[in-house]
Amino acid sequence: MSQGFGTRARVGHLYPSGGLCDYEIQMMAPEGVQFVTTRVPFRRTGVADDLRFAEHVGAQSELLADAAVELVAVNCTAATMLAGPERIREVVAEHAGVPAVTTIEAVLGALEHLDVRRVALVTPYLPEVVEAESAYLADHGVDVVEVGGRPCGTPVEQGEIPPQAWVDTVAGLWLDGVDAVLLSCAGVQVAPVIDEIERRTGRPLVTSNQALLWWVLRALGLPEEAPGYGTLLSRDAERRSLTVESEDDHHV
Repeated sequence: MSQGFGTRARVGHLYPSGGLCDYEIQMMAPEGVQFVTTRVPFRRTGVADDLRFAEHVGAQSELLADAAVELVAVNCTAATMLAGPERIREVVAEHAGVPAVTTIEAVLGALEHLDVRRVALVTPYLPEVVEAESAYLADHGVDVVEVGGRPCGTPVEQGEIPPQAWVDTVAGLWLDGVDAVLLSCAGVQVAPVIDEIERRTGRPLVTSNQALLWWVLRALGLPEEAPGYGTLLSRDAERRSLTVESEDDHHV
């Protein structure tokens, strides 16, 4: 029998207004965990736009408080990185009266959980944002040793990229010495191909929406499992045993 929405947890979800993939986190979520989404103004994808996103978090989180959420997930990787996750959480707590989690903290937590020190960074970001994230990761003990992507000027463009395009992008990367692939951005369609990318590369794939779901479940004390969406959300995440489809361990 179905448990229904929100019977295990109700989570507020702050998401960029121009983004098209807010459905991904609900699609991956275990039964009974409901995400209630409120949009935050965000129409372009540069560093200045990411910083402006953070300016609206307080007022928008107040709307989520009306839905009696127990936690707010602020879901924009670059914006939470650039504005500072600690400040974002403080603002949400002040305005909504509930704890908050952020995407960038979820990504860092996921990489640490999987013992990742060297990543291939794949994004739809403009070069200035890629540079900022690479530096941020390095400051937190994660080296970016390969970069790939499809730069987009708007969140709509990001969301319109088909999932298979990310499979193709990762296939063009040199992965020698890479512990995992990080596909950073809450605004891209990638959940349906997470397992495929992992099979092809023989490495864990961490994505923004996947990592945020894992972080939310952990914060709520719920099992951190969502079968079919990669090593991070699998029951054997600690073992990280993957089946490699190709014998070529470098260029996939």
